Amino acid sequence: MAEWRKYYPNEDDEVEEDEEDSGGDYKLSGRDSLVFLVDASKEMFIKGEDGEPSNFDMTMQCVRSVYTSKIISSDKDLVALVFYGTEQSKNPRNSFKHVYIYHDLDSPGSQRVLDIDKLLGEKGAQFAEKTMGSGETSLGDALWCCSNLYSDIKLRLSHKRLMIFTCRDDPHGGDGAKDRQARTKAADLKETGVVIDLMHLTKPGGFDVSLFFCDIVSPPEDESELGLQIEPCRKLEDLQKRVRAKELKKRSQSRLTFSLGEGVNLAVGVYVLARTATKPSAVKLHRDTNEPVRTKTRYFHAHNGGILLPNDMKRAQVYGKKQIVMEKDEVDEIKKFDDPGLVLMGFKPMDRLKLHHHIRPVLFIYPEEEQISGSSCMFTALLLKCSEKNLFALCRYIPRCNTPPRFVALVPQREELDQGQTQATPPGFHVIFLPFADDIRTVDAHVGPTASDEQVDKMKEIVHKLRFKYKSDAFENPVLQQHYRNLEALALNMLEPEPIEDLTMPKVQMMDARLGPLAQEFKDLVYPPDYNPEGKPAAKRKTAQRHIDSYFVIFRGTT
Repeated sequence: MAEWRKYYPNEDDEVEEDEEDSGGDYKLSGRDSLVFLVDASKEMFIKGEDGEPSNFDMTMQCVRSVYTSKIISSDKDLVALVFYGTEQSKNPRNSFKHVYIYHDLDSPGSQRVLDIDKLLGEKGAQFAEKTMGSGETSLGDALWCCSNLYSDIKLRLSHKRLMIFTCRDDPHGGDGAKDRQARTKAADLKETGVVIDLMHLTKPGGFDVSLFFCDIVSPPEDESELGLQIEPCRKLEDLQKRVRAKELKKRSQSRLTFSLGEGVNLAVGVYVLARTATKPSAVKLHRDTNEPVRTKTRYFHAHNGGILLPNDMKRAQVYGKKQIVMEKDEVDEIKKFDDPGLVLMGFKPMDRLKLHHHIRPVLFIYPEEEQISGSSCMFTALLLKCSEKNLFALCRYIPRCNTPPRFVALVPQREELDQGQTQATPPGFHVIFLPFADDIRTVDAHVGPTASDEQVDKMKEIVHKLRFKYKSDAFENPVLQQHYRNLEALALNMLEPEPIEDLTMPKVQMMDARLGPLAQEFKDLVYPPDYNPEGKPAAKRKTAQRHIDSYFVIFRGTT
């Protein structure tokens, strides 16, 4: 078995799950970690106008949303929840006063979601006052406590992020010593690779970031980062959107060389902006202990029963009634066309790109300055020129070794910001896979009855009345939502799952109100007067029964 372990050294070790389609080198880089540092002062519990929730309640709803999304998408990531400015203290050896660690840095679970539920709403505010209370504030001690959380973790962390939620722009009330201590500790955290973000909430008179927090937060890691937001979050939706944009680490599916010509290369990262959401795969459990089991595959010799190692097996192909045997290295060499990368072939006007050329989900590329210096500048110049001239770049794309090449179209996209100065669309190129000549089929068009001009005009009116702006993020998959609601109900000991709204169902009443008499007028034009679309067609009698009826008719006629 020693030889087998030489080929499969990590087979018996626990390997973290990694999805190729989602991109990223999760197994190599480690886990993501996120610490929520929440202000527990009395100002956070003040309710908003017109019955709006308090800043503390909005923060807890946002934290709960991140917990549940982590459980579904990346349950191996680490999350922690720490309160500062509390009256009670809860941390190792209570070394830091007025700092309360509600959750240590660990993987999210159902019990943690239940703990967050205790802090929601009016009862949650009362529970927080009873458990933690509100006291003095020392952000430096809170940052020091969070630093200890990271240092106690023995796992390899790929990304460390700390989010501060507060509505106070001067937390220490002008105490210079505490301000200096907080700035010093924030600088220490940044040196260890921790990214500090500020999720500031609304307060009377406005939130002035320049008073204190501009020296605490981290600068943008690259041009794609949002950076420090000047406007505070006023609604829960804005806060969740800003947190989601920050807490998700952008992992590239691969990093490739983009060749613009002989000796002119730049580095790009390939990203997946959208992918099909599916149910998680089933985990096989031992029937007695419910422990997860791992599947191992072994190949045995058909005659002597010996275990076959990978170098004992060969590949064969029957061609011309002759079996051609090849080694694995020979098969890999045959499959290899060229080194992975993008090679520019030329440019085409955008009107040459047709809708039927879309044959699979698109990718997205963005420059990687760390790989080749100057990539960002060259990439930006190419992006702007293609956008100005309304051109797309035609390239040859090989994603990895031993993969056949594909022709792709690089469609430029400029950066767009929303009203809150949050990035709505990132700058870069969409990678659209183009079909080969063999992929395009000639289909005979179905010949049917031709509609009259009056019928066509009436249908145009109907289409005009029922038009709406489609946004893919406005429709959730009802099957997935119901699946996760059922799992949530089981995990959180709920009596029944929360009901879901199937947004894919048509809104019949609204459609009828918009159409008015148009639908009936179209029916009168298309269908005959006696046609009933809701009626059932007459059932056809069987052939044998028709023969019997004919026989009796003939028999009666002869008698």
